[in-house]
Amino acid sequence: MIKKSYEKYLLPKLLDCCCSTKPINYQRNKVVPNANGNVLEIGIGSGLNLPFYEKSKINNLYGIDPSSELCDMAKKKASDNEIDVNLLINVAEEIELPKDSIDTVVMTYTLCTIPNPPDALKEIKRVMKVDAKMLFCEHGTAPDKNIIKWQNRINPIWGKLFGGCNINRDIPSILKESGFKINTLDQMYLPSTPKIVGYNYWGEATI
Repeated sequence: MIKKSYEKYLLPKLLDCCCSTKPINYQRNKVVPNANGNVLEIGIGSGLNLPFYEKSKINNLYGIDPSSELCDMAKKKASDNEIDVNLLINVAEEIELPKDSIDTVVMTYTLCTIPNPPDALKEIKRVMKVDAKMLFCEHGTAPDKNIIKWQNRINPIWGKLFGGCNINRDIPSILKESGFKINTLDQMYLPSTPKIVGYNYWGEATI
């Protein structure tokens, strides 16, 4: 009962707050404006990426997320930013879109939370056109052994508090093992962010 109430009422607001810091928004602005054509955002959440899309470059924008509470928040942000978005309340492992229909996949601070990344990435590849691109920005395992040690220690507790978020996933390896080719990759610790959750990977991948 307490867990359900937390996930329904408190967690969406907590995620919206924690994922909208100045350093994170700076990262979003590095990748989201590069989206074009038919765009699918994986884990649209409360719609924090919506202000960063260049509307003139987008034909159709779809956003998928399993949380109806977060999707309700995304609807408001879409209205505030005067951008049309088709919201799909579902998991990334089950995308209700046709094969070969998407030009750009946008995935920011999402792969950390998906329960089964290989299945989700397989489904993402299904809806991507042959020449489509994935724009990603994720946090994950750090390069420093001491930080990794603490990531592994804290991860089980962190996931319970933050909706299944994992702070120790090797993002590049997950993408490559699922058949994606990483064309550009940058990485760094975010400023003003605890190192155990602040190591970022961002770039572009294709299939």
